[in-house]
Amino acid sequence: MGLTEFLATYITQFIDSVGYSSVFILMSMESMVFPVPSEAVMPFAGFLIAEKTFSFGGVVVVSTLGSIFGSLISYYAGYYGGMPFVCKFGRYVMLDKEELEATHGYFNKYGDSTILICRFIPVIRHLISIPAGTGKMNIVKFIIYTVIGAALWNSFLAYVGMVLKSNWAEVMKYSKIIDVAVLVFLAVLVGLFVYRHLKKTAARKRNL
Repeated sequence: MGLTEFLATYITQFIDSVGYSSVFILMSMESMVFPVPSEAVMPFAGFLIAEKTFSFGGVVVVSTLGSIFGSLISYYAGYYGGMPFVCKFGRYVMLDKEELEATHGYFNKYGDSTILICRFIPVIRHLISIPAGTGKMNIVKFIIYTVIGAALWNSFLAYVGMVLKSNWAEVMKYSKIIDVAVLVFLAVLVGLFVYRHLKKTAARKRNL
């Protein structure tokens, strides 16, 4: 069993064993600041749709509810705690201060519609609710934009998973190539993490 097939099998089995609640919890975490990308959750939920274990509507509704739940937690953390609070306690959940500040600037520049647009952008998607809270964005508009963006994005990823599962035998013909691509992707992620850690360590030493 190659790496791609291994990951697909066991992630799908995990989601299947826990049920819809796993989709809700993982997507809630994704919409906060935890490093849980929707790209690693929703396609496998789509696998289960293709297998008739889950329904497409059920996955979209549950995942979107998870997205808005996590987003509201981040929103109110920013609303009541402000940036100092978020930066102080964010390090315990691997919150990157520089990325948060960049996201805050992006929100201030482009306004409320950023909430909708950024549901489709990696990294920023995890953080955008915080500046919406610190900026005291209207809560009704925040919920509407978040629900629309999350529902569209989650539906797309679930559909991709359905298509992949339906054509899994064909996809597995290229499993060796896909395995290499996955390994390269993981190596790049690890490299970026190490680089950022070393860069921040050097910056802290210069500031001492």
